[in-house]
Amino acid sequence: MAQVTEKGIEDILYEEGKLTKDKVSMVKMEAINTGKQVEDILLARNFASLEDISRARGAILGIDYSDPTTKPIPADMLAKIPEPVARRYTLIPFAYDPTSNTLSVAMADPLDLQILEFVERKSASKIKPYISTPDLINRAITEQYSQTLTTQVSAALQDVGGTVEAKEEIADLGKIEEVIKEAPVAKIVSTLLEYAIKAKASDVHVEALEDRTRVRYRIDGILQERVVLPHKVHEALLSRIKILSNLKIDEKRIPQDGRFTFKLADNIVDLRVATLPTVHGEKVVMRLLPKAASAPTLADLGLRGTALKNFEENVTKPHGIILITGPTGSGKTTTLFAVLSKINSPRINIVTLEDPVEYQIPGINQVQINPAAGLTFASGLRSFLRQDPNVIMVGEVRDGETANLAIQASLTG
Repeated sequence: MAQVTEKGIEDILYEEGKLTKDKVSMVKMEAINTGKQVEDILLARNFASLEDISRARGAILGIDYSDPTTKPIPADMLAKIPEPVARRYTLIPFAYDPTSNTLSVAMADPLDLQILEFVERKSASKIKPYISTPDLINRAITEQYSQTLTTQVSAALQDVGGTVEAKEEIADLGKIEEVIKEAPVAKIVSTLLEYAIKAKASDVHVEALEDRTRVRYRIDGILQERVVLPHKVHEALLSRIKILSNLKIDEKRIPQDGRFTFKLADNIVDLRVATLPTVHGEKVVMRLLPKAASAPTLADLGLRGTALKNFEENVTKPHGIILITGPTGSGKTTTLFAVLSKINSPRINIVTLEDPVEYQIPGINQVQINPAAGLTFASGLRSFLRQDPNVIMVGEVRDGETANLAIQASLTG
């Protein structure tokens, strides 16, 4: 533990040779004249890096500095503090002393006693705080917790061993069914989905490459590669997902769509599954649709002030059209879910046309399109106009006919 000192950050940096005497004087004078924090002045003038400032701040507080990105952190240590907690409070455990039950934790704010007390209860360990920068901690969280996923999957792969061979699986359908019922393959799928829920991913991509299978997660709208699997387990992995989704495991030539439900503790998630044949094997994308106990409000989604007021006024009007657009995973469906839940009432007739129905809302007439039976967005919208609707929600406007019908419906009220 470092010794507490009454010196300022600029004095510590001067002693370490990071600042000249002239720069120290300049920083002190500017702090007096402007009332700005010394740290802000040092960063604004590029006199010192954030790491240097954190080290100096630690020296003043008597708290040691740590860079959690320098070495791997064991999975059992990371398990003491879940990733969502680490991200929320910008901290990460990096060392553990079992004799004294002391967990060393790098923190952006090691003086926050409430966080320290919470982490002590969560980890059931004594906490020894270290100071670090938010950037280093967040980078370590991303790297270390993703490696934990790889470790868990690798353990399951060791159980699978060399018994899963692509050529044998393709030739013998009965053998596939036996393989996908084995615990190791089921455990791989379960581990991948557990990580998706904990990381709040919107989609999971399982892709066959020439020499391997990669798994990517769409988190905050950005695809991130998290784990790589040997190509020999790809067929068994896909077959396991297909059986869960009630898809044909022997059909690999055409795309298929299905869905299933996955439960993790108190979290129940619907997964919409879509397969696609590619050059190196089938690809599967699983869209995660959490079953929320109650619909999120528009305020929960981040709308505030004038924007929220204007939007709420417009969604309650008896005529007009509202278009919600955005990239994959941006929250279009969740926003529509929030709007429909807000205006849902026995006094109005709400009908929706979706592909597929992602969120089921009590009291609303929801229809899933079925092109094979002739029910498309255009034909469904045409039929809706004879259902005496007050509100029509069209999941996707894919062609000119659907767009034209939507505009005509909005004009007639």
